[in-house]
Amino acid sequence: MEVELSAIHSRSSYPPGMRVAETLASVDDKKGTEHVETSTVDEAQVPHASSAQSATFTASTPAMKRKARTQFVAVCWTLYLAGWNDGTTGPLLPRIQAVYHVGFALVSLIFVSNCLGFVLGAAANVWLTDRFGFGRVMVLGSVMQVAGYAVEAPAPPFPVFVLGYMINGFGLALQNAGANAYVAALKENTATKFAILHAIYGTGAVCSPLIATQFAQRSHWSFHYLVLLGIALSNVLLLSAVFRFKDQEACLTEIGQAPDREGGSDANKYKQIFGLRALHLMAMFILLYVGIEVTLGGWIVTYIVELRGGGASSGYISSGFFGGLTLGRVTLLWINRKVGERRAVFLYALLAISLELVVWLVPSLIGGAIAVSLVGVLLGPIYPIVMNHAGRVLPPWLLTGCIGWMAGFGQAGSAILPFLTGALASKVGIKSLQPLLVSMMGLLVFFWVLVPNAPRRIE
Repeated sequence: MEVELSAIHSRSSYPPGMRVAETLASVDDKKGTEHVETSTVDEAQVPHASSAQSATFTASTPAMKRKARTQFVAVCWTLYLAGWNDGTTGPLLPRIQAVYHVGFALVSLIFVSNCLGFVLGAAANVWLTDRFGFGRVMVLGSVMQVAGYAVEAPAPPFPVFVLGYMINGFGLALQNAGANAYVAALKENTATKFAILHAIYGTGAVCSPLIATQFAQRSHWSFHYLVLLGIALSNVLLLSAVFRFKDQEACLTEIGQAPDREGGSDANKYKQIFGLRALHLMAMFILLYVGIEVTLGGWIVTYIVELRGGGASSGYISSGFFGGLTLGRVTLLWINRKVGERRAVFLYALLAISLELVVWLVPSLIGGAIAVSLVGVLLGPIYPIVMNHAGRVLPPWLLTGCIGWMAGFGQAGSAILPFLTGALASKVGIKSLQPLLVSMMGLLVFFWVLVPNAPRRIE
């Protein structure tokens, strides 16, 4: 993305101390649309046009471009691990119930524990990142996942097994927040990179059920967590080597991009972040979205087995859903640009509701499996669209903290809604899954109506 200085006033044109208004118009290389940011700086702080350029220009040398690609691959690998993690539970859930002799309500404690870890991680993320820096916190998150999988792999007593999910959730929240905040801070091809980032998540979620379904049919079913342990270890090594425990500003500088100018003290920054109405609306939207995604991927296998007569291979339906998610995030980019991202969310959500009604009301195993995959295609682009939208409506100097909170808090939905599903299923049966999903998708539309389409001035 080439950044143009559309209005830089000469230093000699103004007396000392005068405040100069600069307009930086950043052109999206894919859409051709302009996103205009205005900032007021003291004239003495911008002695030359070149210094203003250095604050906004992105990677220009071959070495910087290689470094930028390497950093992007590292955060993508983090999301691949997150996708593999989320795609694991669905195929293993019936086996976990059988091994530990627990019903729907008790097995849902897995999701409660995971939720607690996510919420704690989201709450701690802003403080940890400010205190220790982006690079250290990302590695810490991956180390926490290694610990969680090490607890789960030997199939310990159920309470200990559940504890492993909390440890894992804490680590996932830190990494999910960091990866999304890093991509949101990039100035070049942000929308496309968000789509790729979350398509990689979907790829992990596609691969995981293929392996987990095989382990679910074996005596050492819990050894599947050793696969996750290996991926998490590789993630620790990659994050350590690429980011070298540096903060985000230093990492961005390495690729030729200076960070956005801060807007006040740390205390004032926290006050501004949590005073943003748009932030809380988008965080709730993400919580619902992630909850729908993980609930559908996690419980659809049980639903198909119990109500549609599916066999052991029903675990592959979960792969079909996450495969649809991956496909949608890449192939529907042109629709997002054609109709506009805001309208695209309404379109995808309404079509997903229609297909979910097919899964609910049409008693067909094959038809249901196809509809679930298509729901994945439609839901796929929504998450990266929301993250990209946040970059347009939230203050740039608060964006890293805001994205981190949205991603971390939103991931709690991956525990809350699946637990609610299990609690309802224990009372009225797994047939409650589809009404719950349809109603939650309706709430998605409601919250998207409330999300502002333009930034609000922050004092």
